[in-house]
Amino acid sequence: QLQLVESGGGLVQPGGSLRLSCTASGFTLNNYAIGWFRQAPGKEREGVSCISRVGGTTNYADSVKGRFTISRDNANNTVYLQMNSLKPEDTAIYYCAADRTLSRFCVLGSRKDYWGQGTQVTVSS
Repeated sequence: QLQLVESGGGLVQPGGSLRLSCTASGFTLNNYAIGWFRQAPGKEREGVSCISRVGGTTNYADSVKGRFTISRDNANNTVYLQMNSLKPEDTAIYYCAADRTLSRFCVLGSRKDYWGQGTQVTVSS
């Protein structure tokens, strides 16, 4: 069974940091392009970051550029989203998702084949 599981969410004060993990079972994440998405209450889901299948090129939404970093840990079949300088507007459920697009580039918010169940991130004082 192909499955993605997110972890690492929680409650953090503004300016704080969290690292989200996306771990796969049943398939190898290195063979997939990976995207991180988020959905805040009453808002549409948006693509936050992605990393390509070939070459590991990354892409970020303007709202998180310079604060978030996506990376792969192939040995642990995991993709991370390091989130620094968190703001209240970053509060959302964060999802990771995968697709098999064979490209050096990734497109934020592109269609994905597999999704995790999400992890809640709350930024509040």
